Amino acid sequence: MSGRSASSSSSFSYPFLSLNQLQIVLHISSREREAGTAAVKTMAMDSKKLAVSLFSAMLFLFFVGAMARVEKSQTAIPRFSEAENLQSSPNSTMAEKLGGNDEDALNEHAVADPEEVVRMVEMATQNSTERRKLGYFSCGTGNPIDDCWRCDANWHKNRKRLADCGIGFGRNAIGGRDGRFYVVTDPNDDNPVNPRPGTLRHAVIQDKPLWIVFKRDMVIKLKQELIMNSFKTIDGRGANVHIAGGGCITIQYVTNVIIHGLHIHDCKPTGNAMVRSSPSHYGWRTMADGDAISIFGSSHVWVDHNSLSNCADGLVDAVMGSTAITISNNYFTHHNEVMLLGHSDSYTRDKQMQVTIAFNHFGEGLIQRMPRCRHGYFHVVNNDYTHWEMYAIGGSASPTINSQGNRYLAPSNPFAKEVTKRVDTNQGQWKGWNWRSAGDLMLNGAYFTPSGAGASASYARASSLGAKSSSMVGTITSGSGVLGCRRGHQC
Repeated sequence: MSGRSASSSSSFSYPFLSLNQLQIVLHISSREREAGTAAVKTMAMDSKKLAVSLFSAMLFLFFVGAMARVEKSQTAIPRFSEAENLQSSPNSTMAEKLGGNDEDALNEHAVADPEEVVRMVEMATQNSTERRKLGYFSCGTGNPIDDCWRCDANWHKNRKRLADCGIGFGRNAIGGRDGRFYVVTDPNDDNPVNPRPGTLRHAVIQDKPLWIVFKRDMVIKLKQELIMNSFKTIDGRGANVHIAGGGCITIQYVTNVIIHGLHIHDCKPTGNAMVRSSPSHYGWRTMADGDAISIFGSSHVWVDHNSLSNCADGLVDAVMGSTAITISNNYFTHHNEVMLLGHSDSYTRDKQMQVTIAFNHFGEGLIQRMPRCRHGYFHVVNNDYTHWEMYAIGGSASPTINSQGNRYLAPSNPFAKEVTKRVDTNQGQWKGWNWRSAGDLMLNGAYFTPSGAGASASYARASSLGAKSSSMVGTITSGSGVLGCRRGHQC
């Protein structure tokens, strides 16, 4: 599934003086010298204490000094302009562009009137800072994740900054931030027990933290499920990476995983085979369901800016005591049971589960479970629901669901207008469950059936970030799914 949109590139000017500005400085200095000369003449005439010869000598010396200053300034102008041209590209420093000590470079380009230059530079810096406050660091989307990193045209040099941009219950997932980069060069997955170096499987099973990127566009058909180790980031930005047609991603009994920028679709059940999960361990795997991303007994997981569709089971499932999860900025399409959060009604360990579902677009071809929740605490915030056939949000086993600032567009079917569904539970049981809608936008007859007394302690555990107005949802989710990131341009 292709990415939704790419934001336009923008840049800002650095606070260095142009050639015209320096000429203005020199012109001001010349006027000051002329004024000084006139003052000297007036004083000489009024006091009549200075001889004409002495006055002429002083004037001559002043003129010689002035010419020397002008010559020195004119000599400096072309060199400073050259440095200025080098500074024209955004996000670079004087030291980087001149390739040496930045203090020496600035001294080399000293000008005649440093105080005037300081005043002009301070003014330019202030103006530039104000521009950055208005646009550079925010990008104007209102999406706090994207505004944290997407504005940077040099994102490819600062990839790990993404790990500091998380929100919600999974905000502390650092993935492979503290490790080295691993470049995937080989799309093949011939041997799940002894994967070749350069493959995605070889990368994700390593014990050490890794930030995994891709050398080029590729389609990876996994022979078996991809079993991840802790402290890993899979970062698809800058390449068109599809995991499709075979096994998909399993996050089992691990922590600190970030999945970003992947197309994951057409996942198939796999198993009854040996699969490696670390450099020192492999074992027999029973049949996997065919989820796009399966989170099993894991914590601190962040799934962001992926495009997911058409898998054998769920698109994102989190079960068996998993918690501290954020699912954000994804584009979900063409699937039946989209998202399951909670293993079963009888599995009470999921009472501690906390999941944030934010800024996603639930698009065409979806039927139900966006999400379907059990037991835990779920913050559904600023998502765009444009398609469902049965219901959007469902649950059982008394989950706490906090729906804030979402946009719900009901289908044309008059019997499917309700956003919510209590699954296999009578009203006498579910009327005490804490489900609420706050600031949601209901369109085309959509309606949310609330329940419970609204206990503040319960909703406090189901609140993970401040919701934006539902009127902003279109803008916030406009970049959902995989982004078309190119080096040297904003994503």
